Amino acid sequence: MSGSVNKVILVGNLGRDPETRTMPSGDKMVSFSLATTESWRDKNSGERKDKTEWHNVVIFNENLGRVAEQYCKKGSKIYIEGQLQTREYTDKDGNQRKSTEVVLQRFRGELTLLDSRNSRGGEEGSSFERSSDRGGSFGGQRGGGNDRRPAAVGGGRSLDLDDDIPF
Repeated sequence: MSGSVNKVILVGNLGRDPETRTMPSGDKMVSFSLATTESWRDKNSGERKDKTEWHNVVIFNENLGRVAEQYCKKGSKIYIEGQLQTREYTDKDGNQRKSTEVVLQRFRGELTLLDSRNSRGGEEGSSFERSSDRGGSFGGQRGGGNDRRPAAVGGGRSLDLDDDIPF
């Protein structure tokens, strides 16, 4: 294999409301924590057990950031696709630290809102995507029941594949 892949797919609940910051360049970034929980039944006791992992998510994509600001809140269930990135920084006490984050880049990444209409005031399964095809046209919004994946995006068009095909 000549290349490598850095892709993260998560489905979870926001641990806090999205926070927006403006960088020195003037670009905005949106960050939040996302909880993913694994559940199982203990073989010995029959007791139900849970294990929650926390993920730091950072969005540099302007359109996806706007969606997160407007529609996501603590507890919202979302689907995201991004990349892992580790950054180094110095904390307030002068210690070197590392932080690994799931990053949705400027022309890559996906955010799908999975909450029902009643819990957040929108459509169930609304998808928002930024594609790197043809300069990164914004794919827009698409709702659709159990279909959690967005339609293909390219050249500023969204292809709706929910036709009534008889097979």
